[in-house]
Amino acid sequence: MTDALPEEKVISQTHRVAFQGYFRIGEYRFRHTLFQGGVSPEIKREVFERGHAAAVLPYDPMLDRVVLIRQFRPGALVAGRHAWLWEAVAGVIEDGETPEGLVRREAQEEAGLQLQAVIPIFTWLSSPGGSSETTAGFCGRVDSRGVGGVHGLVDEGEDILVRTFSLDEARALLDRGEIGSATGIVTLQWLLLNRDAVRAAWST
Repeated sequence: MTDALPEEKVISQTHRVAFQGYFRIGEYRFRHTLFQGGVSPEIKREVFERGHAAAVLPYDPMLDRVVLIRQFRPGALVAGRHAWLWEAVAGVIEDGETPEGLVRREAQEEAGLQLQAVIPIFTWLSSPGGSSETTAGFCGRVDSRGVGGVHGLVDEGEDILVRTFSLDEARALLDRGEIGSATGIVTLQWLLLNRDAVRAAWST
């Protein structure tokens, strides 16, 4: 967790639910200290509250290959981008579920994968200017032989293409902007930086 500087304090805060649907929006009113002294006027902000998430990049250290999934994303469509993205496996953490438990479950549901081991990466705020969501990132060891096809839960409307890529191929996807979500970008960049250490740790 980030340490607060001495002058960083929230003075007051109130909250109400402004909207509740598939997602929730909270309305917050608060005042906070200022870097040059004094206190801010009351600020009102709406915050998108969808819970917290976890993501895992499945990696086969023996073959030096990663597993990526591709699915339709309405947010990408509304943003004016191509609506299908290559991504890491990810999902929203349910009540009573741990981040590691979530990525193990989603790896099976979204890609037909059994994670043999996981390495925690770090947890980041997805969009702190307007969302409370955090994402816990992992790298997960898998056997990628025979992995692929279409997966996902039909009752959740999932239609997920699964493919394996060499790490160099995945880097090329990243360089071309074809991995468009933060979960895929963050976890893949971490693996590219830590590839040798991960392969050494998972060498047997």
